[in-house]
Amino acid sequence: MDNKRKIINIFKNNRMILLGIIFITIIINSCTIKSKVYHVGILSGLDYFAKTADGFKAKMTELGYIEGKNIFYDLQKTQFNPSAEQEILKKFVADKVDLIFTFPTEVSLEAKTIIEGTKIPLIFSNANIEGVNLIKTIPEPGGNITGVRYPGPDIAIKRFEILHDIVPNAKRFLIFYQRGYPIIPSQLDLLRPAAVSAGITLIEEPADNANEIQDIIQKKIKANNIDAILIIPESLSVESNAFMVIGKFAALHKIPIGGALMSLGNYETIFGVSTNQFAVGKQAAILANKIFKGTPAGKIMVVSAESYIQINYRAAQKLGLKINDSLLSMADEIIR
Repeated sequence: MDNKRKIINIFKNNRMILLGIIFITIIINSCTIKSKVYHVGILSGLDYFAKTADGFKAKMTELGYIEGKNIFYDLQKTQFNPSAEQEILKKFVADKVDLIFTFPTEVSLEAKTIIEGTKIPLIFSNANIEGVNLIKTIPEPGGNITGVRYPGPDIAIKRFEILHDIVPNAKRFLIFYQRGYPIIPSQLDLLRPAAVSAGITLIEEPADNANEIQDIIQKKIKANNIDAILIIPESLSVESNAFMVIGKFAALHKIPIGGALMSLGNYETIFGVSTNQFAVGKQAAILANKIFKGTPAGKIMVVSAESYIQINYRAAQKLGLKINDSLLSMADEIIR
């Protein structure tokens, strides 16, 4: 009987030791998970989309990632500068960040190339996916990439329709855009037939920079042949120097500009259709959280941003333009 009790006691003691080991292991693993610190490289390639980073950080905080404690951000900003963007992205890779977050399209395309062969996941936002080979498919983007789609072609058409609504008698729309920009063809494929149907001539002027836009205006453009200027979703027209050139020309000849909401110096547009950048950043943060929880980026479905309409009622009034009630009711934001 004594031997039996000894065996039972040994079993009980060993069981307690085993349970203790399991308990300690759980605590250690739990502490390891909680103490994980993430490093995220963020590259904002255009000031127009800068608030995206703010939305991203805000949502990450909501999700429990506290800056300076369990997450650190290396936020870099450029303004349409490909060579600088390459160097920044290469540094992110060299620093072995846990995630790269980029916007808009051209920066994201460059990031996709630079992370190839690494295990660093990439989230893009404010990026067109039509005709640019950024992803394989929306449900399964492939590689180590996912993101928030910028609905460029849809927005281009909506900008055209609203400008036509505000200036219904206009027959000639001037469009400047970055020469060779990969997201342009998919937009023009939709805009050209829409313009023909509306009886509007699109005067398309590709350029490389603000100086070339200035030359085009001086040498090719006659103000009395332009009824309105349409800004389509692309980088050059919303770059500050380029917009100042376009804005000065438009203000001098009282030509309305519409498409992207811009205000620099004394020059401003009458409306903008884009996305809510802060909201886009929050969408991207949800994707980042999924990646940090263990889901491969390439298997996370790409989401699409919603369009956001802003009406600059004040600027329209200065030009003597009327904004009808139906358009005002559609607006997410009205500037008076």
